Amino acid sequence: MPTLVQEKKSSRTARAGRPLPELIFGDLWEYDPAPETADPKLKPRYDLFIGGRFVAPQSGRYFDSINPANENKLAEIALAGAADVDAAYQAAARAQADTWGRMPGRERAKYIYRLARLLQDRAREFAVAETMDGGKPIKESRDFDVPMAAAHFFYHAGWADKLEYVAPGRRAAPLGVVGQVIPWNFPLLMLAWKLAPALAMGNCIVLKPAETTSITALKFAELIQDAGFPPGVVNLVAGFGETGAAVMSHPVAAKVAFTGSTEVGKIILRSLAGTEKKMTMELGGKAANIVFDDAPIDQAVEGIVNGIFFNQGHVCCAGSRLLVHEPVADEVLAKLRRRIKVLRVGDPLDKNTDIGAINSKEQLAKITALVAAGVKEGAELYQPPCRLPARGYYFRPTVFSNVTMSHRIAREEIFGPVLSVLTFRTLEEAVEKANNTAYGLSAGVWTDKGARILKMSTELKAGVVWANTYNKFDPTSPFGGYKESGFGREGGRQGLLDYCRLQ
Repeated sequence: MPTLVQEKKSSRTARAGRPLPELIFGDLWEYDPAPETADPKLKPRYDLFIGGRFVAPQSGRYFDSINPANENKLAEIALAGAADVDAAYQAAARAQADTWGRMPGRERAKYIYRLARLLQDRAREFAVAETMDGGKPIKESRDFDVPMAAAHFFYHAGWADKLEYVAPGRRAAPLGVVGQVIPWNFPLLMLAWKLAPALAMGNCIVLKPAETTSITALKFAELIQDAGFPPGVVNLVAGFGETGAAVMSHPVAAKVAFTGSTEVGKIILRSLAGTEKKMTMELGGKAANIVFDDAPIDQAVEGIVNGIFFNQGHVCCAGSRLLVHEPVADEVLAKLRRRIKVLRVGDPLDKNTDIGAINSKEQLAKITALVAAGVKEGAELYQPPCRLPARGYYFRPTVFSNVTMSHRIAREEIFGPVLSVLTFRTLEEAVEKANNTAYGLSAGVWTDKGARILKMSTELKAGVVWANTYNKFDPTSPFGGYKESGFGREGGRQGLLDYCRLQ
C-alpha cells in the first residue's frame, strides 16, 4: 500500500501546522505501454517540392533523417543546392506574376481553407510523423501542434478576402516572393505560422525546413497538391545551413522570415544589410516565470512545469528562469521537485510519456555541457530518479536552485528541460532580474492581484506576458520579441502586416 510521508515544511505550511504530504507508490504499480498505432505513411525518400512537383536535387545528394527516440533512420531527404533554390525562386516568381498574385482574395481563401481541412483529415498521421521525426511526445503533437497548425490556416483563410481591414484607410498589396526558414522544435506549426499569413496576403513562398525535421514539411507538400494550388505558389527545399543561406540571400526574395537561434539571426542580418529586403526574425529567449507570494501555488507549479518541460524545453519562449518570491520559495521548490518526480521520460510514441527525446545528438551534448557548467559554478542540481531508454537522446528533467544571475545557466539559452530557480524580495527586484537578459521574447506572472499583473506587463521587456498561465497561443494573437529575441510579429493582424506593402 502507498505510504504518506512528510517533506520539509515551508514557512507557510509550518505556520499553518500542516505538512506537505506525498503519496509514495514506489514500484507498486507501473503504467502499461500505450503506443500510438496510427500509420505515419512515411516514404523511404523525400524529394524537393518545386513548381508543384516533387523533383530530385540537381546534385543527386540526399541525407538521412534520424528518429531521436531510437537513433533509427526514418527516411532520406533531398539536399538542395544553390541551383535548386534558384529553381524554386523562379517557379515562385512565375506563380506570383501569372496566378497567385493576380487572384482575388476570396479565391485564395478557398485554397487556404482546403489546406486546413486536409490537415485535419490526416491529423493523426501528421502527429505521428511529427513525433517520430522530432522526438516530442505524441500527446503534444496530437493535441497541440497539428490542431494549432490547422487553426492558423483557418484563421488566415478568413482574412484573405478582408485585407482592406488590415490597415484601414490604406491598401495592402502583396510583397511578392518571400523566403522562409523554420526551426526544428515545432516543424509543422512553424510552417503554418510562416505559410498562412504569406499566402493570405497573396505572396508566393520558398521555404526551408530544419535539416533534422524535414519530413512533415515535405509531407505537407502532398496537401498542397491535393488542395490544387497553382504550381510554384509554395516551394519546399531541404538542406543544411548553406541551403538556408541561399534562401535568405536570393535576389528574387522581397522578404525573408527566419525563426531560429539568435546567433544565426545575427549572421543573416549582417548578410542582408544594405539590401531592400523586408525582414522578420523570431529568435532565442530566456524567459522569466515570476511567482509572487499571493499566487495560487499549485496552479503555478503546473504552469512552471508546462513552461519549461513542454516539448523537452525546446521552446524559444520556455520559462527557463523561475523567479520566486522569498516567502514562498521553499514551498514552491518542494512542490516543484515532488511534481517532476512523476513526470514520465521515455518513448515519445507512448501516450503516457510527458518528456520525449531530445531532438538531436548535438542538442543533447549542448544541454549536457551547460548543466555541467551549472554544477561547476555551484548551483544545486536536482534530477528525479528515472530510467532512461537505452537508445536515443534523452535527458532527465532538471531543476537548479541557489542560482544567481552570474551563472551561465541563468544567462544562456539551454533549449532543453532545465530550469534555473532564483528568488526575489520586491517587485522591483523581480523586474530587474527578469529584464537582466539579452533576450525579450516572453514572461509569465503568477499573482492574485490584477493591478500587479498590469504593472508587470508594462515593466517587463518581453513581447508576450502571460498572467497566471503559460504557453497559451492563439492564431489571433501576435507573437514576437524584443532585443535579441528578434523583431516582427507572427499571428493576428500584426503578423499579416509583415507580409504586405501598404499603399
